Amino acid sequence: MVTIAEIKEIISLPDKISASQIDAAVTIKGEKGELTREFSHPKINVNVENKIIIVSCKNARRKQKALVGTFVAHLNNMIKGVSQGFEYTMKTVFSHFPIKTMVDGDYFIIENFLGERAPRKALILEGVTVKAKAEDVFVSGIDKEKVGQTVANIELATKVKNRDIRVFQDGVYRTSKGEN
Repeated sequence: MVTIAEIKEIISLPDKISASQIDAAVTIKGEKGELTREFSHPKINVNVENKIIIVSCKNARRKQKALVGTFVAHLNNMIKGVSQGFEYTMKTVFSHFPIKTMVDGDYFIIENFLGERAPRKALILEGVTVKAKAEDVFVSGIDKEKVGQTVANIELATKVKNRDIRVFQDGVYRTSKGEN
């Protein structure tokens, strides 16, 4: 068992972004909105001071060191989300039956997939906007996890079952991801 004396990661906040902390919950506010997330672990401390966030751990072992890196990555994604946002681009691909896509409330509807009569539905998570224009689908939001999960829901809804996927390559697939 290897023990590292102390790990200390410092994240400096850009201009126009502020952070606050209540117990284990860290809230980051920016131009596009605000995100809140809890960072709780008995050995790891997350402190917000002025324009910096400090993630530290004393007498860390391998798992605590990995968790400090995870906390830092989540905080960086929150900062990037409230300042720039995240947008994934998807493409509707079909060769046999023309697929029609649309947004209906909290669901993304895929009609005529492989000639099926019943439409397939994918859940759109809260805080995520989906726009369907012809064959392109744009999924955007400030929370990276919710945007990514919505894209995964759409891809999963168009999973081909009981057919040869080498022949039936129809579906809605992610083509790019990134910031707005």
